[in-house]
Parts: sequence; C-alpha cells; structure tokens
Amino acid sequence: MPENSECIDGEEYPIDIWLLLAAYIRPEDVCRFSLICKNAWTATCTAAFWTRLYKRHYNLDADLPDRLQPDSVAKMRCLRARVIRSLFHLYEPFSLRVSKSPPLPESTPTTLLNSKCLLCWVNKVSGSRSELMWEFNFKFVKLPTKGKFTINVSTDMRHHRVRLDFQDSPVIRGKKFRGEQGVQVVLDPVHSVRLMDWWHPQYPTSSYN
Repeated sequence: MPENSECIDGEEYPIDIWLLLAAYIRPEDVCRFSLICKNAWTATCTAAFWTRLYKRHYNLDADLPDRLQPDSVAKMRCLRARVIRSLFHLYEPFSLRVSKSPPLPESTPTTLLNSKCLLCWVNKVSGSRSELMWEFNFKFVKLPTKGKFTINVSTDMRHHRVRLDFQDSPVIRGKKFRGEQGVQVVLDPVHSVRLMDWWHPQYPTSSYN
C-alpha cells in the first residue's frame, strides 16, 4: 500500500454503542477494551462505566471498608480508584490474586527502579522526645520514569536503610543510575518496610481516596 494512502476500510461507531458494550466487559479486560479505539477508551473514562462496574460485582455480604461502601462510591470522589480497590475485595479473580501473593514484607524487593512517586505522607506512631517513631508512606506507580528505591542494611546492622533517588528522566536499560543527577533521600534506621500496589487491600489509605 502506498505510504500516503488512507485506509478507508472499517466503520466508526458512535460512543453510545461503546458505552453499551462496556457494560459487559470483565474487569480484567478493561485495558484491552479501551485500546480498541478512541470511543472505547472514552467509554471507560465515564463515571457511568465505573459505577456500573461496581454495582455489577457488589454484594451485601462483602466485607468492605467504609471508604469502599456504596455511599462513599456514590460521591464520585476518586471513583475509578475506589472501584478498582473494591474489585480486589468483591471480584474473585482479583481477590485470589491477592491471596496467592507471598506474605508481606517477605515479598518486598530490595530494589524498585523506574517508578514514579505519586504521594508521600508521614504519621507519628509513638515515642518520646528523645526517640520518635514515624511511619512513612510512599505511593509509587510503576512507570518508565524517575526513580530508584533501594533497601539494604542500616548502619547499626540491626535494621533497614532505605534510599530513595529521584531524577527527571528515566533510567535507560543497560545504563547506570546516576544518583548525583537528582535528589537523594536516605532513611536510616528503618524498622520495617512493606511495598505493595496501590490497589492492594492492605495499602494504607485515607478516607479521601
């Protein structure tokens, strides 16, 4: 086919058709469905799509935290994230995936490369003025961008040492990570580390997400 020729085969269907088809998509097929065409992707971006997906799999016997109950989901705040988190409680193929995962923190890798830190927050756990205990929560998403997370032995040889390296460009495969080009954060000592996906039922979240 000539380089500049336009493909005239096929037909573009209205968004209403894709919204109708989206009502029958399994949760694990949402990504594949959204890649069919622009209108299919648009359908998966609507509040109606995520609300219907939640209602299809919700049941009264489900043990859901308050932030994932129907009243909270109906408020539409962080709707997509709430529905996805709900599915790991409600949808058997997803809940089985969690139950078959190695227990935490044994499954925590020593290195996380090319991930983006979306959010970080700190909570005071306990301790006097002389010895404070803090809980650091970093929300990472696995993307080809900007970061390296490394765990090794602390200087006191009894705990962990966590190093977070941030830079503006991703690390190219086969190239060495240049920590001096970005910002480095070192936490030492660290008593425990748990690394999990943002949708995991054990992932710490606030009532707002």
